[in-house]
Amino acid sequence: MSNSRRAFIRKSIVLATVGINLPASFCNRKLMSRNKDRLVLLGTQGGPFIRSFKQTPSSSLIVYKGIPIVVDTGYGVTLKLREAGIELPTLRYIFITHHHSDHNLELGPLLYNAWLAGMKDTIHVYAPAGIKELLVHYWESNRFDLETRIQDEGRPDIRKLVTAHVLSEGEVLANSGFTVEALRNIHPPIENSFALKFKLGGTIVVFSGDTAYFPALARFASNSDYLIHEAMFGPAVDEMVKRRPNASKLKASILSHHTLAEDVGKIAKQANAKRLILNHFVPPDDKTLTDQVWIDAVRTNFSGEIIVGKDLLEFLF
Repeated sequence: MSNSRRAFIRKSIVLATVGINLPASFCNRKLMSRNKDRLVLLGTQGGPFIRSFKQTPSSSLIVYKGIPIVVDTGYGVTLKLREAGIELPTLRYIFITHHHSDHNLELGPLLYNAWLAGMKDTIHVYAPAGIKELLVHYWESNRFDLETRIQDEGRPDIRKLVTAHVLSEGEVLANSGFTVEALRNIHPPIENSFALKFKLGGTIVVFSGDTAYFPALARFASNSDYLIHEAMFGPAVDEMVKRRPNASKLKASILSHHTLAEDVGKIAKQANAKRLILNHFVPPDDKTLTDQVWIDAVRTNFSGEIIVGKDLLEFLF
């Protein structure tokens, strides 16, 4: 086939798809910049309830110098990583901001799936206190299958390939071509909950984690290129709790460790963030909360670039 013929076919395909609303996952899968440094939102839903694959609980991906780094492992992270074009055995670092199920529920299965896909190198997992016990019990719950596959299939022992590190405030990692810092945020009753800052060459990426309004986060995220911050819309929370049997206790819990969208704007302004990416939406299931509603709420205090996060949305460094 001639080059001109190939060019004609490519152009025809593009023209044929103009105006068609393709699923976001399909578009991102086709357009993913596989060989470039990037940030990908894998799961942007706030809370643990599973409603659909379109929006799943918390997880994000950084790819830096070819190294995939996962931040939080909410349910669905394994499949979203595959949608983002990541080969699971290439994972090297996983960070968990806190031990709530919408942030750590799929840690064990993600590691297991990477192992089954051919993982041979060490994966480092950084998470708050309790991470070592969590992994030990997960391995024990699958001991029969693990030991059967090790003996029968000749696989390496995954228990020796995963190294757990207890996350604490301050510098976390500094010898892998990039640095990571942690800041304890406000998430009662959980004491060990952290925001994370990644310095990737000349790019700074900060994840707020789940937190109440926390002015110290602005200093931590100062001049960040990407501030990924959770967001809560107060009136919609009021409507949500009306539908729940444990309304009063649930509302108190939600308000204690999440940040109103207006206050997210304050943090972004004080931080002088170049881009604010809204993430972990609370509540996640109110159809009246359009992108513009979120933007308008944040805009009351922040005039910079605001991006309403979507699963599999990609940002190149």
